[in-house]
Amino acid sequence: MLNPTQTCGLLVLLLSVFCGHFGWGWFKNNAKSGSPQKEPVYGNTPDSQDQSCLCHLTGVLDDCFCDIESIDVFNNFKIYPQIRKLTERDFFRYYKVNLKRPCPFWPDDGHCSIKDCHVEPCPESKVPVGIKSGNYNKFTQASSSISDVRECEQAHELGAVNNTLSNQSKEAFEDWAHHDDAQDHFCGLDDEMSPDAEYVDLLLNPERYTGYKGPSAWRVWNSIYEENCFKPRSVYRPLNPLAPSRGDDDGEGFYTWLEGLCLEKRVFYRLISGLHSSINIHLCAEYLLDEVWGKSVWGPNLHEFRRRFDPAETKGEGTRRLKNLYFLYLIELRALTKVAPYFERSFINLYTGNSQEDTSTKELLLQVLNETKAFPMHFDESSMFAGHKIESKTLKEEFRLHFKNISRIMDCVGCSKCRLWGTLQTQGLGTALRILFSEKEIKSLPENSPSKGFQLTRQEIVALLNGFARLSTSIKELHNFRTLLKDPR
Repeated sequence: MLNPTQTCGLLVLLLSVFCGHFGWGWFKNNAKSGSPQKEPVYGNTPDSQDQSCLCHLTGVLDDCFCDIESIDVFNNFKIYPQIRKLTERDFFRYYKVNLKRPCPFWPDDGHCSIKDCHVEPCPESKVPVGIKSGNYNKFTQASSSISDVRECEQAHELGAVNNTLSNQSKEAFEDWAHHDDAQDHFCGLDDEMSPDAEYVDLLLNPERYTGYKGPSAWRVWNSIYEENCFKPRSVYRPLNPLAPSRGDDDGEGFYTWLEGLCLEKRVFYRLISGLHSSINIHLCAEYLLDEVWGKSVWGPNLHEFRRRFDPAETKGEGTRRLKNLYFLYLIELRALTKVAPYFERSFINLYTGNSQEDTSTKELLLQVLNETKAFPMHFDESSMFAGHKIESKTLKEEFRLHFKNISRIMDCVGCSKCRLWGTLQTQGLGTALRILFSEKEIKSLPENSPSKGFQLTRQEIVALLNGFARLSTSIKELHNFRTLLKDPR
């Protein structure tokens, strides 16, 4: 029987074997295919000094021998254009969430500093009928098409929500609300039937800078890292504003501790760090630059990007943070590949009530999934929880509960729009993890009928694809920041 240390070592070895078959070869063979656009420039250039935030963001990722350059080209030229179109479709643009649920850990004292943090309700008539009815989970074609479903009016700057449901709609939701075994979920099942739950139009509520910062925001992230990432209190994260002063500590003690962990616990930290980095990139890319005649001007803020990611300003942390973003991207990319058979079944219908758009939306989703399957450098999740059966089961449960707790911490975010996108992306990652560890159930799915063994709610599907779209956007924005760093004009 292997002891825990031997088990960790074996896991890392297995992972290197599974992930190490592909690398620069795929990048070289595919970089020039697919799009006539000018390709990004990577690595050191004559302007590297001006690109100090990104000049070290290159080469192979830790814990998986997959290179950043290949991911950049694959995402920016193949995935990003399609995933962006997909999330603009009605099925994926409406997300139901309860933004009024109280924080279970401490009194909320956070406040948005600008009006754009707020999420406004939208009349019920604006939400597609098929989404409200709950028929999207019945996996049957609509008996009649519903045309002329009007979109939310663009005149309303902030958002679209719907907080009323008919009794018939409630029954439809309740029929499917508990179809999954709760033990398999990495996030708490959202209370969709709560009277406080609202439909939000994600296109009218883009993720961007809201002014939510300071002690309230720090406490949320500090709780996530300090209490849920398998870390003893004696080990301090670099640049943690709530930790005791450590003088000139460059964080090497933290990373020595991190590298000594088993693969599973190290992966957990990197997922959270990657999510944090992705959110920060969105805030830097969509920053409130000015207010002209009462109209907000949004755009990339290079100074803010440098503050969060420049090695000189983060004691070398910036590059690590960005690499964790790429690692998270690989995890969710792998989940999409694994779940493809679920959506490829002919009776699965992304139902909104508009049959023509529903058919087109599914075709576009399958195109995205086919692209993910073509990527050769996937993370191999079978190396996780692969040791002694009892120890692995215990570790997996601990892993799940830690992540589930993080999903509850999202209720402590004091900014409505920040809470909306934090909740969505956390649920998206939780859904991805459930997919990765449900391989047997997905393989045994019946071809022509639903299965109680593995099922996804519309809520999970919307979170999964929008969450991955946020990561794809982050990697695309990194390319834009490269360009700005070369020529700030």
